[in-house]
Amino acid sequence: MTSHLAWYVARASGIVSWSLLSLAVVWGVILSTRLLGRRVTPAWLQDLHRFLGGASVAFVGIHVAGLVADDYVHFGPSEVLVPLASSWHPVAVAWGIVAAYLLVAVEVTSLLRKQLPARLWRRVHQSSFLLWVLATVHLFTAGTDATNPALQWTALVLTSAVVFTVVVRVLSPKPDKPARSPRQPATALR
Repeated sequence: MTSHLAWYVARASGIVSWSLLSLAVVWGVILSTRLLGRRVTPAWLQDLHRFLGGASVAFVGIHVAGLVADDYVHFGPSEVLVPLASSWHPVAVAWGIVAAYLLVAVEVTSLLRKQLPARLWRRVHQSSFLLWVLATVHLFTAGTDATNPALQWTALVLTSAVVFTVVVRVLSPKPDKPARSPRQPATALR
């Protein structure tokens, strides 16, 4: 085993987590549009979205554990939990910490969806877009692989997919709302 194993684990798991997050965002946006048809019914489609989000959380955990286990930069609990506490690229690391907190919030509220008001769940879930942006900034400002062509191509493809599906979502017609009975006009005086 190499003495740099923890560093390699931290790097790889960070990239995998970001990739899974990107796929979860793309799949979630696809599910919220009519790209798959008018009515999406198979449960596995929703389960795939949940799996991608949950797997992203797991790989963030591996990423943080790898950083703490590595002895080169010396990340401790405060450096991986408190934004701007790190002496190594504090702003870049802070983007990742805030993204991790948002990821946990989205995941926890998704697991508790049936117990939460729909409006609250929707607002927290919509923060996934901000989460993705923060994670992307973290990947390219704190990540030491930012100049790696394989990562750059992967990021280009996944970013294009996120942007494309979000544009489709924004431009797609809103779902039909149940018709309300029109208000009766006030009667004029005779």
